[in-house]
Amino acid sequence: MTWRTYHLKLWHSVREDIDSSFMRVLQCTELRKKYASLKALKLRNTKEFTDDMKEFMTCPWKANITQKERYRVEMHSCCNATDDLILTKKNTALGQNITYDGERRKRVVDNSLLEMFPESIPWRTGGLLGRCAVVGNGGILKNSSCGSQINKADFVIRLNLAPINVSTDVGKKTNLITANPTQILRGYRNLKKHPEPLADKMSNYGNPPLIMPAFSFAFCTRVSLQVRQALRTVHPQQEVAYFNPNYLRDLHRYWRRRGHWAPRLSSGLMLASIALELCEEVHLYGFWPFNFDLSQKALPHHYYDNVGPHGRLHSMPREFTQLLNMHSNGAINLHIGKCQ
Repeated sequence: MTWRTYHLKLWHSVREDIDSSFMRVLQCTELRKKYASLKALKLRNTKEFTDDMKEFMTCPWKANITQKERYRVEMHSCCNATDDLILTKKNTALGQNITYDGERRKRVVDNSLLEMFPESIPWRTGGLLGRCAVVGNGGILKNSSCGSQINKADFVIRLNLAPINVSTDVGKKTNLITANPTQILRGYRNLKKHPEPLADKMSNYGNPPLIMPAFSFAFCTRVSLQVRQALRTVHPQQEVAYFNPNYLRDLHRYWRRRGHWAPRLSSGLMLASIALELCEEVHLYGFWPFNFDLSQKALPHHYYDNVGPHGRLHSMPREFTQLLNMHSNGAINLHIGKCQ
């Protein structure tokens, strides 16, 4: 091979790499534009959508500090998770009326109820929480190998007592977790006599603060108070807190102004919203409301079962569209598919 031939081949190779890199940047830019302005997902062609998502998830993600700060300021102004996410002795007074966010009902704060509230937010650090991972329960997490990424976050939020038995996919680290009163009714009967199963479940997470919507509906109050009593019986150090219904109501109004007209926000969107205000960087895992993966293979609804949500309460594809918008704008990092 002559000197000239060698350099011509080298030049063509460099040209091909430059052209390929340019096309890659152009493709990622187009995908960001497409999903940053999307109003609603209309899955007439699921292959086109999954091909887009497969490509989009390999595009380099870069945080947009301006967009992230915009959402943080909006969330703080409308709802104030920093001070009012849960009911505390600091934001609740003796004799005050608690107005439920899910029905027309009020509850007067007496001494016994006020005593159940923590003095202040139990995870308060004096600043933002750093890099946060909000772990949804979507079937897309199954065989994802996302566990090590999740564990590296500074603060990990999980929802609805989701299991962490497959730690390679979902991790183990847990700093905050929620429980739905309906799942307590289904899975933990007679807590007064048998608190151990629920206490053992919480021990798997390392006893992080547990938050429940005690003042959304009347039945939620009874169940949530029972959970606190049951856990305190076995593990006195276990913190159980209750969502401030004023916060949930304000958050619902915030998203309703942006087109989310479902009767209730999903737990996932609620916790993602909380993270937008409290965290420096927000990473979402397991947020995928479809019954197929990026290769169009069938998926269970959750990574641990195939029980779907109440169809009339939530608008999951609409919420997912909003998360895609925020990912495209650099406000959050939405992880879909395999992490390794």
